[in-house]
Amino acid sequence: MSVRRAAVAGMFYPDDPDRLDSEVRAHIDAADVPAVGLSLRILIVPHAGYVYSGPTAGYGYRLLRKTSWRRIVMLGPSHYVPFTGLALPGAAMMETPLGDVAVDTEGADLVLGDRLVHESVEAHRREHSLEVQLPFLRITAPGVPVVPLLTGAVDPVIAADAVEPLLDDGTLLLVSSDLSHYHSSATARRLDGATAGAIERLDADALDRESACGRTGIQIALHLARRRGYAVQTLDLRNSADTAGSPDRVVGYGAFAIGTG
Repeated sequence: MSVRRAAVAGMFYPDDPDRLDSEVRAHIDAADVPAVGLSLRILIVPHAGYVYSGPTAGYGYRLLRKTSWRRIVMLGPSHYVPFTGLALPGAAMMETPLGDVAVDTEGADLVLGDRLVHESVEAHRREHSLEVQLPFLRITAPGVPVVPLLTGAVDPVIAADAVEPLLDDGTLLLVSSDLSHYHSSATARRLDGATAGAIERLDADALDRESACGRTGIQIALHLARRRGYAVQTLDLRNSADTAGSPDRVVGYGAFAIGTG
């Protein structure tokens, strides 16, 4: 059985299972999530090292403690390997220090029927955007298989068409994205506030390259949300100066819940 090996364990998050379990649970337990007035269908969470973005991710994953899913479709950007379309890892399992996460073969086969989707072991090999979500899923959605899709150069509307057949009532769409990069904390708060506003309005066209590194995945989610009449609630918005970094050069993080009102 083919396994996509963990690439950033020990760097972005602890590779020791006990430490990792403790850290993930601490981020989730510390999240003071506001009352959420919608039925969750889509979740947007960040993907930096846990010391930086773990607190914000905790806000999103705390919601999963009260939900149950048959499968989770994951969208995240490819930081290292350029390609066109959407890419699966070509593996049956995704490795984490907390145990492997199964790839949903039914969902993967379904989406592979679309011309935009292919398998790319190379694109997934070093990529962290989806990997850092897996330990959180092992704890909040144990046993739930995933359809891990990296986004390359692709029209978000056409990509939404490819993903939509997967999205039944038992499927969560999980989007992995950080927000603005390498501005001062004050500038990041302004930029990320505007990005959050666009997400809340379901305005995919208002997002540009400066808005988010996972912009394509967010845009796909917003197009799907608009089609289905979903609403958005911002759960948390901060940057690395609020957690473990300098205020001079920060990365922004947001957690957003999307679903039926």
